[in-house]
Amino acid sequence: MKNNVGGLDRTLRIIVGVVIIAAGGYFQSWWGAVGLIPLLTGSIGWCPAYLPFGISSCAVEKSEE
Repeated sequence: MKNNVGGLDRTLRIIVGVVIIAAGGYFQSWWGAVGLIPLLTGSIGWCPAYLPFGISSCAVEKSEE
């Protein structure tokens, strides 16, 4: 499993996930469970929704020539 979520994208996912989980807990809503998705994808650095589209927000590695 190759990382396809990097840098700023990862940080924002974690922050958004925590905020959604906190809001779900505060309002006693099922949204807390939805917040696990961005939290987990940000934590592991891999998003299954990016695969079919070939998207990656990781930095491009420079090849040595």
